Amino acid sequence: MALDSKVPHGPIQSKWTDYKNHINLVNPANKRHIDIIVVGTGLAGGSAAATLAELGYNVKAFAYQDSPRRAHSIAAQGGINAAKNYMGDGDSTYRLFYDTVKGGDYRSREANVYRLAEVSGNIIDQCVAQGVPFARDYGGLLDNRSFGGVLVSRTFYAKGQTGQQLLLGCYSAMNRQIARGKIEMFNRHEMLDVVKIDGKARGIIARNLITGEIERHSAHAVVIATGGYGNVYFLSTNAMGSNATAAWKIHKKGAYFANPCFTQIHPTCIPRSGDYQSKLTLMSESLRNDGRIWVPKKIEDAKAIQQRKLKPTEIAEEDRDYFLERRYPAFGNLVPRDVASRAAKERCDAGFGVNATGEAVYLDFASAIERYGKTQAKVQNISNPSKEKIYDLGQAIVEEKYGNLFQMYEKIVDENPYKTPMMIYPATHYTMGGIWVDYNLMTTVDGLYCIGEANFSDHGANRLGASALMQGLADGYFVLPYTIGDYLSNDIRTGKIPTNTPEFDEAEKEVKDRIDFFINNKGTKSVDYFHKKLGKVMWDKVGMARNEKGLKEAMAEIKQIREEFWKDVKVPGVANEMNPELEKAGRVADFLELGELFAKDALMREESCGGHFREESAETDGPQKGEAKRNDKDFAFVAAWEYKGEPADAVLHKEQLEFKDIELKQRSYK
Repeated sequence: MALDSKVPHGPIQSKWTDYKNHINLVNPANKRHIDIIVVGTGLAGGSAAATLAELGYNVKAFAYQDSPRRAHSIAAQGGINAAKNYMGDGDSTYRLFYDTVKGGDYRSREANVYRLAEVSGNIIDQCVAQGVPFARDYGGLLDNRSFGGVLVSRTFYAKGQTGQQLLLGCYSAMNRQIARGKIEMFNRHEMLDVVKIDGKARGIIARNLITGEIERHSAHAVVIATGGYGNVYFLSTNAMGSNATAAWKIHKKGAYFANPCFTQIHPTCIPRSGDYQSKLTLMSESLRNDGRIWVPKKIEDAKAIQQRKLKPTEIAEEDRDYFLERRYPAFGNLVPRDVASRAAKERCDAGFGVNATGEAVYLDFASAIERYGKTQAKVQNISNPSKEKIYDLGQAIVEEKYGNLFQMYEKIVDENPYKTPMMIYPATHYTMGGIWVDYNLMTTVDGLYCIGEANFSDHGANRLGASALMQGLADGYFVLPYTIGDYLSNDIRTGKIPTNTPEFDEAEKEVKDRIDFFINNKGTKSVDYFHKKLGKVMWDKVGMARNEKGLKEAMAEIKQIREEFWKDVKVPGVANEMNPELEKAGRVADFLELGELFAKDALMREESCGGHFREESAETDGPQKGEAKRNDKDFAFVAAWEYKGEPADAVLHKEQLEFKDIELKQRSYK
């Protein structure tokens, strides 16, 4: 079946405006009679809930955290992109659109990405109006920095805590609507299934995580905004609670899952320190503006560092390999994340890693500190400043830009990153794949929408840094509130959706049966035992580099782990009270199915693109030797999988990607 993306006709520059001019609207008096459920209250869900309520709809918002302020969007550090050209360096809507499609290795839908670039400027205005304290330059204008994969500075930021500040802005907009009674907030509730009536999404089954009570909630439309599935790897930069359950449940009810193998490995994370670790910590990509990435040139130096016989500061400049600057001169340390991650892995695999496990490279700020110090000495009219003075002046500037990130690193690693280069290593971070949606952000189920990281729509095979916050807020503030009205205009006479129907009965029974199974199963192994096992298979065989043999093994091994899980999992406690192990069991059960579909998708895609690197598909000679080799003839499509029971039986549907405004060509950052 060819999927209908519902992309409007006409030139790309006017598609969105013309489309909005012609879609159906719901009059303000009728919005009062329409209910919308929003699951997830991060930047996408929070902004959508606030905007829909502001428009007059009745919104029910669900968060599994104790407050929307704890949504994982809070962890985004580096910034948010927008094409405002404040730096006068040639940025434009088209250039942001081009960089995003190219950065995603030409595997995203042009129309959605252009719309994203088009509304990006509005997001900044909205957030400034909400009081988000973006960094400003000396003249008081909003400041920008650069991120990987681009040649301009378009990233707006609030120190190293941009996600947190944007979330507080969005949370205040939500609170205004909660106070007015337009948003009914359900904290500590987890959605465990979607309810379909006559083929339309009409409600959800949720569990109150404090009392264990199972609840029915109805609405005229349901919006899923529950983030990505990076925790399928067990170790990732995601919060430990981040999960794929809501997305997986709607997949099982008919929403197609697109491109699950497109996940992002972030190059700048604090390396893992042992098997006992439960998550990894991200160091913002913004650090690559000023940090230079290197390993020793000589293998004997690397070995000495691994054995702690040598310090990085003792290695002479000429004995350092700044490998990103060497391999990608045009972009240097600011190549996109997938390129930087693979380059770091290649050096570490070759034996040049710099920590005890050999899985780390250096991120060094010495030259930035010196550069800023010399500039400051001139600004302050200090003639012949000493080395120490230059260092102090430079450190103050770096501290002003990245202080909280350096502090965080020092707390975790117990080393001063101003004096000793940071150690970093790639880690699972963001997922570009997700639920398939059309131009309206609607899934393959009527009335069921999916926004933010939970959908697949904007980043192709690799997300550029600082684009996640942009997509989440674009979907929530400026896209969904228009497109959902077109669908809901048919519901103005429907009236309240009752919850005492066979469809709700059936969905609730399924949820309760599964919970009863977990509580009553007399297994011997903890949920984490299975999650770690899954994570190891995913990282080893479906990680940064993949091959046919490994992927086939992964599918078989994951199926085996899943079968063992259902036989031997032990969940302590009871169902009708707070029970984090029970929550975890349901989420890991879903990861054990998603992981197999992920490997199946990676096996089907016999090309390398973005975050999906197939060892069989690399350039063998010429200037691009060793780089990813895309196959546009056979794979320029979105892979959307339909659920058929076992993950191995999922049916593939293709949405062919058209490139009318951007030329398909080899992605080069050299």
